[in-house]
Amino acid sequence: MLFIKNGTLVDPECGRIFRADLELSEGKISRISEKKNYERAEALGEEVIDADGLMIAPGLVDTHVHFRDPGFTYKEDILTGGEAAKRGGFTQIVLMANTKPPVDNPETLAYVLKKGKETGIRIHSCVNVTENMAGKKLTDMELLARKGAAGFTDDGIPILDETLVKEAMERAGRLGKPISFHEEDPRLITNNGIHAGEAAKYYGISGSPREAEIDLIRRDTALALETGAEVVIQHISTAEGVELVRCAKAKGAHIHAEATPHHFTLTQDAAIRKGTLAKMNPPLREEEDRQAIIRGLADGTIDMIATDHAPHSKEEKEKPITEAPSGIIGLETALSLGIRELVEKGYLTMPDLIGRMSTAPCRLYGLEGGTLREGAPADLVLFNPKEHWIVKDFASKSSNSPFMGEKLPGVIYYTICGGNVVYCKG
Repeated sequence: MLFIKNGTLVDPECGRIFRADLELSEGKISRISEKKNYERAEALGEEVIDADGLMIAPGLVDTHVHFRDPGFTYKEDILTGGEAAKRGGFTQIVLMANTKPPVDNPETLAYVLKKGKETGIRIHSCVNVTENMAGKKLTDMELLARKGAAGFTDDGIPILDETLVKEAMERAGRLGKPISFHEEDPRLITNNGIHAGEAAKYYGISGSPREAEIDLIRRDTALALETGAEVVIQHISTAEGVELVRCAKAKGAHIHAEATPHHFTLTQDAAIRKGTLAKMNPPLREEEDRQAIIRGLADGTIDMIATDHAPHSKEEKEKPITEAPSGIIGLETALSLGIRELVEKGYLTMPDLIGRMSTAPCRLYGLEGGTLREGAPADLVLFNPKEHWIVKDFASKSSNSPFMGEKLPGVIYYTICGGNVVYCKG
């Protein structure tokens, strides 16, 4: 049994912030009370955490994460990724499937889920839409769903065959699983990871145009409306893409969208200043796009904040701009960037932010969590939104972050999963 006293609770479902104490037992939130029930617990020698000055929220949930395991474990593995997640306040992770071998078969899925149980948090995994991520033949989606797949995606490689995409949506819909799409048409891209604007001009390359994203979002929002599937537009980066999602939702499509902290924080200017540390797919774009993403988060067009945590080695990121891989790590900075860019600037309330980072992901993927109700899983993050920290010394194996050295608000003191303290600030 664990008691948490003197905390300020952030309830994303009711939009409330209030003072109360929590009692955790048997992995659940057993009591929320404004009375000092912890006094008896202290007298009996029970474990009590004093959360004075801290906010208590449902544990964060990230639905777009790369742990590089199996196949690329020099960048990250499931255990080190789990440590990064816990340090960032995350209690549930949904992994992407672009590993080596890819998660297109029951054996690799079983390996990932088994190793995930060693992390102390809840690790889920998507599986591939197409065999070997080749975009030619669908996986045995029904079998993989029975084996525990959280959803379907070929993230990292867009699927260009429209007929195949429609069939995949229909099958995912029948299975009641989300299907997520990386929306960048490679036929329109000369150099990925850098916006075809001022950043591309700076490097003397053609870059990645906004049309590459817009065209595929237009296709997939239309197919989502036609099929009725739960379709996720991953890491949205353009104002036009946000508007397409907004219109599709208004028409009744079961469409969802992710925004990453880097896309609502940075623009193509960061790619000029930070080089390969700010190279990612889709790329950082223009200020108008950043503002459109923030408006989409504010009005609910964009349901979820997801990090697209993408570790790469120092040696890989030190390659020339056209050769270095795209992607940055994000688990350990996500909450802080949300506080700084969205809450402190008045775009979202704290309950809204936690809702985008916990409640909405749980609802979409059918996961327990994302709530502070009595009887809910005791998955919590305790943090001080006013205290600052310097970005350095990651728990991740990799350190490819454009935020290195920055001073950010939001110090995480505890991450609790299933009633167990899995991270405590030293």
